[in-house]
Amino acid sequence: MKLNRRDFEEVVVSALTHLPKSLKRKMDNIDVVVEDQASPDLLEEMELRSPHELLGLYQGIPFDRRGFYYGNALPDKITLFKIPIEATCDSREEIEERVKEVIIHEVGHYFGLDEGRLRKIEHGEEPGE
Repeated sequence: MKLNRRDFEEVVVSALTHLPKSLKRKMDNIDVVVEDQASPDLLEEMELRSPHELLGLYQGIPFDRRGFYYGNALPDKITLFKIPIEATCDSREEIEERVKEVIIHEVGHYFGLDEGRLRKIEHGEEPGE
């Protein structure tokens, strides 16, 4: 299933809008962008073989690691990769759900959760906070 760029971006905005208010209030100095897919350089850096292996990416200084010195910094960035997300979906509803999952996962990184902890939470192995 494929959406045009504008429709995909609307799905992203909707997912961000529906994040819990308690999270949104704490999010600061972060941009969310859409790219078609990860660049070959990024894939190499992450030791991935295919752009379809990467649906989203958080880049920045996690919230829990920002000290008194944090200021005048460029925004952190969450990137959603449109083509790989669409490749995993058969309908607009599936794209909407996958985008929500990717955003929540990357917001988890923003708040300092590592891959292991996020996977446990995603699989229901840890109680929500």
